[in-house]
Amino acid sequence: MIDFEEEIKKFHPSLEVEEAEDAIYNNDLTDGIDIMMELLKEKE
Repeated sequence: MIDFEEEIKKFHPSLEVEEAEDAIYNNDLTDGIDIMMELLKEKE
């Protein structure tokens, strides 16, 4: 039988997940609001 408490103690998140999380949160993407603001600036 599996000892879930022991397995949880051995668990370590994948480095790939942490790296992907950093890339997603630190990426400054242009969204719809940014595009609309640029269009409004050009119109003025």
